[in-house]
Amino acid sequence: MIVMKIGNLEVGGYAALAPMAGVADRAMREICIDLGAGYTVGELTSAKGVSRNDKKSAALLFCGEKERPFASQLFGSDPVSMAEAAKYAEQLAPDFIDINMGCPAPKVSGHGGGSALMKDLNLAGKIIEAVVNAVSIPVTVKMRTGWDKDSICAPELSRIAEKCGASAVTVHGRTKQQMYAPGVNTDVIRQVKESVKIPVIANGDITDFLSAKKMKELTGCDYLLVGRGAMGNPFVFSEINAGFSGEKIPVFSLEERLDMLRRQVRLMVEYKGERTAMLESRKHASWYIKGMRGAASMRRMCGEITTFSDIERIIEKALEVSEKM
Repeated sequence: MIVMKIGNLEVGGYAALAPMAGVADRAMREICIDLGAGYTVGELTSAKGVSRNDKKSAALLFCGEKERPFASQLFGSDPVSMAEAAKYAEQLAPDFIDINMGCPAPKVSGHGGGSALMKDLNLAGKIIEAVVNAVSIPVTVKMRTGWDKDSICAPELSRIAEKCGASAVTVHGRTKQQMYAPGVNTDVIRQVKESVKIPVIANGDITDFLSAKKMKELTGCDYLLVGRGAMGNPFVFSEINAGFSGEKIPVFSLEERLDMLRRQVRLMVEYKGERTAMLESRKHASWYIKGMRGAASMRRMCGEITTFSDIERIIEKALEVSEKM
């Protein structure tokens, strides 16, 4: 079922996987698509890094066929380098380009990129226009509600984005200063929806169907973007899709969840090599076991993962504890 169009791109499902640096890698994106994510967004990529031919930056733009629909996400504060990076990214055949104007991390906003652009809407508009004119695929913009509570500007930035040719906007319902503190401002997202005609995608604290339903009801948004709610729980997309489709929301067993952890780590090994995959799998494993009986002792095991056998031991431990219940 087609729920939304981003330019000429038809998107199914009801929620997509948000870009998360160091988290939403190729393995996670592939799994989330399998479980019903409408599209995925690549990890935050520096436009300057791409223009300097930095291999690590360029590698973040790669997309496998099993991750589609896929968006390459770029950040930067210079319209020229952003346009150049977008042209480079387009050669790798993403389905669309996403411009990050919401990242609150100091290493991004501290250099004028990400959420810092919400303090300079004139520059933000120039960047959007430059990227739109540089590529032939749709361009979207991801933002926060504003820099702080006294400078809420998402509705205005969304209007600028639409005027400059963006095909959709995504709004995370917090300010930059809030970081990830409790409290998503759905009122501002609704104001954005009322301000533009292009699709509005809502983001922030969506962890299950009920929170997804509430976000949609309160904002009137066209689509949803799930970030931290998918960490260790890629099943959230199946749950959201079922709920909005009027179907019974699936309940995934412990065995199914642990098997998905196993599958994700295997994909990480395939795409990154065992050493890197094992180090990065520590956090993923800890997210998967969160809330399980005996999670405290298993978290310690997660912090010591060095081989795939360690993953299997954690899975065995989880099943063993479950059988004793």
